Amino acid sequence: MRVVVFDGSFEGLLTAIFEVYEYKMTDVKVYREGQANPVLFGETHIVKTDGVKADRVYNKLKDLLTPVAFNQFYKTFLSELPLIENHLLGYAQYILSAKRSVENNYNHPDVLMLQQISRKVQREKHRMEAFVRFQLTKDNLYYAIIQPDFNVLPLINKHFKERYADQRWLIYDGLRKYGLYYDLTSVAVVQMNFSVDNNDKSMLATIHDQKETLYQQLWQQYFSSVNIAARKNMKLHIQHMPKRYWRHLTEKQPGQRLSDDSQ
Repeated sequence: MRVVVFDGSFEGLLTAIFEVYEYKMTDVKVYREGQANPVLFGETHIVKTDGVKADRVYNKLKDLLTPVAFNQFYKTFLSELPLIENHLLGYAQYILSAKRSVENNYNHPDVLMLQQISRKVQREKHRMEAFVRFQLTKDNLYYAIIQPDFNVLPLINKHFKERYADQRWLIYDGLRKYGLYYDLTSVAVVQMNFSVDNNDKSMLATIHDQKETLYQQLWQQYFSSVNIAARKNMKLHIQHMPKRYWRHLTEKQPGQRLSDDSQ
């Protein structure tokens, strides 16, 4: 068996796919850096990301796939699930070898996998667009911390740039340690080790604008006032707003008037 290791980037994966063909590899397993296990009776091929090779695979897949199917390919990559790169390689090989369109042939395991995983990533994208709660700092920067199951920051870029075009903002992925920063002109990817505990009042007081606490209290009061106790349905509430997101939701922080089990 041949182990192919790439740097974890989308370009790196596309380069890896190119080199599988370039070097006529068979019986291949693809891994991100740091995830590969030593192969006792085999060899490891280290991929050096190459923009030219990546572009050739990118353009070929774009030619053969509909925009919907290509987006599914990219969203599946962003899932970062263990060994998902091997399904992406298998999918690409299937598409490239077919003489007709096969992107809807769900009898093929890799096609089915992409369909299922991309839907989960798309659902996470919508949740992040709904659950981001900005907080205002003293230097007029609106920031939000998220911890999504999948790497959806590249997918929510356009939504927030269009919706909040008149304010500076930073959306930071606390799990992956990078964020999106908008400076009123463009969005840039920023790498940082940014850690703010929503419940650490003394820490937040040093960075928050003086009106931020009032804004949060008003939002919590609004959230409480629209709650109808007689219609509470906690099961449905958690279905639409899973508990894993509550940590960064203003309305779920200590001091709120609406308790966590009152919906």
